[in-house]
Amino acid sequence: MALDNGPVHGREALAELAGERVDHRFKGLPPDAYGLTLAELAGQRRNLFTDGFATPVLALSAERLEHNLKLMETYAARHGLAFAPHGKTSMAPQLFHRQIEHGAWGITLAVPHQVWVARAFGIGRIFLANELVDAAALRRLAAELDADPEFRFVCYVDSVRGVELMDAALTAAGAARPVDVVVELGAGAGARTGARTEADCAAVADAVAGTRTLRLAGVAGYEGEVPDADPERVHAWLRRLVALAADFDRAGRFEGLDEIVLSAGGSAWFDAVADVFAEVPGLSRPVLKLLRSGAYVSHDDGHYREVTPFNRVPAEGALEPAFRLWTQVVSRPSAEQAFANAGKRDAAYDLDLPFAQVVRPADGGPERPAAGIAVSGLSDQHSWLRTGPEAELEVGDWVGLGLSHPCTSFDKWQLIPVAEADGTVVDYIRTFF
Repeated sequence: MALDNGPVHGREALAELAGERVDHRFKGLPPDAYGLTLAELAGQRRNLFTDGFATPVLALSAERLEHNLKLMETYAARHGLAFAPHGKTSMAPQLFHRQIEHGAWGITLAVPHQVWVARAFGIGRIFLANELVDAAALRRLAAELDADPEFRFVCYVDSVRGVELMDAALTAAGAARPVDVVVELGAGAGARTGARTEADCAAVADAVAGTRTLRLAGVAGYEGEVPDADPERVHAWLRRLVALAADFDRAGRFEGLDEIVLSAGGSAWFDAVADVFAEVPGLSRPVLKLLRSGAYVSHDDGHYREVTPFNRVPAEGALEPAFRLWTQVVSRPSAEQAFANAGKRDAAYDLDLPFAQVVRPADGGPERPAAGIAVSGLSDQHSWLRTGPEAELEVGDWVGLGLSHPCTSFDKWQLIPVAEADGTVVDYIRTFF
């Protein structure tokens, strides 16, 4: 059972979302629903295909979304991991709360704006997987911490200079509570953020110990940035991270803590994290083994379908792609080409182009596989479809597209219908990017 880690105002804010009115801000919704609240529209249980939704429209599968939430809840519990899924994927407070209901310790985020969104919706435990040196953001963070004794916040530090900037800003703000920080170990030369060596990490930890405004809570990093990542290299780096925590503990750096935070875990190597975190030696305090994978919530039909750890450990289960972007054929200039009305404004394209999956004929005939149809390019508002001899496609047909990369799929839609397998829309997910 997950703890309710959101104050009452967060639940009230969620309830207020249901009172938003349908209008021009939201793509794909039925024009005749304008003026209804989202709760009223959801209560009508309209069908995505027959009750006025306009293309392009992105939908989440209700069944697959629930499956993915349950699967990662089970996986984390089985491996003794706490779970703070990365909220930057969806920036959807409704999903944050569903993730917490499915056992999540809290939510991981990346930048201050995302923290303020989460706080507005009552998220009480936040792991900021990034450095935070902006004075204005630190002032606000200090106010949030001082106003709510139950609010738990942890963020990265990776340099003495960063520690100095944080300390100066928090001191100027008159912060009463210290900010918990974890030293970020870099994943290797040429990788992203993080102190590059154990000696660098120790210098950062020393700097933290010299402040009143910061408290060293543990160590963390991101194995997805390991250069030329493969199982051997990723496991080796994760063992460095664990060894760093043990070295810090032996040096007495975690005095006064109730628990030591040890965190890693993107969406491509969480099986390696589970393996290595199971090897953590006995330390002087309990260890919060915090996994941060976020793309699982919707999964995808491209990049993450290929790299998911469940491909390596099929006995653990399988995530299911929950997104489908529906677009309509608006032009069929030749037997080899067609154009549909979803483009870069609607579909993720940074990792892979969308994948044509199914066709729903304009005449209401049965849905069929998109045989002989492939997306060959995207314009701002068009999909370029290459069609072979076997393709059955007419102007007016709807084409269902699978997407690659959840993070750049959610961010193109302020409101996303959640549809059951028969097309019945049962909810609407609001995003805040």
